[in-house]
Amino acid sequence: MTYSTLIDNRHSPSDIIPLTMPRILIVEDNPDLAYGLRTGLEIEGYDVQVAEDGETGLDRARAWTPDLVMLDLMLPGMDGYRVLRTLREGGSDVPVLILTARGEEADKVLGFRLGADDYVTKPCGVLELLARVGALLRRSRIAEHRVGGADALERFGSVDINPASRTVTKEGTPVALSPKEFDLLLALVRRRGAVASRVELLREVWGHRVEVMTRTVDIHIAELRRKLEDDPSQPRHILTVWKAGYRLEP
Repeated sequence: MTYSTLIDNRHSPSDIIPLTMPRILIVEDNPDLAYGLRTGLEIEGYDVQVAEDGETGLDRARAWTPDLVMLDLMLPGMDGYRVLRTLREGGSDVPVLILTARGEEADKVLGFRLGADDYVTKPCGVLELLARVGALLRRSRIAEHRVGGADALERFGSVDINPASRTVTKEGTPVALSPKEFDLLLALVRRRGAVASRVELLREVWGHRVEVMTRTVDIHIAELRRKLEDDPSQPRHILTVWKAGYRLEP
């Protein structure tokens, strides 16, 4: 991805751009790529800062409180995984989009397990990247403006879900879910046993308007089973419907 590519492809669908100027922190050690990303995002109306290494990125995320972090994994000093883990352990729920050349499924699983909201492999199309940024910001703003107490408690098996506080317990014990894991779980629960396709879940939970990276859903489903099912290899509640998608059995 080059600066010229970003400039040539800077025009994106009008519904991608939020009405205000959200803050985006780019943590990327490649100066040319960071410059291109920053320029492209600023053209779209975002307020952007760049950190060239993990420790600087972590410090800036704490001090500047961005609305979204775009995080490379292969960083000098503190790598992207450690940055993400430290952010989440510190209580930050800022949306994190991993942008990296590491495209193996094991890398994606680890990124999502540590709390990433989206995972994009380099090189990628600029319009797709801008769409994902916009989708994450929209989802974040919807969550922020929910009225506390307006959502009824949900339950399946021994799992209780509180949409207002975005908390989950199993047999009374709190279960830590990433923001996207929680949104996915809620999307399944509220279908009352109806099947949801991967594409439907991508659109609802991640805001994607095209069929991109459907493995994202599969990876998150696997994590939900690992955390909430008694036997993840033989799930009783979070079920796969062959060639159709997923459904939740109360």
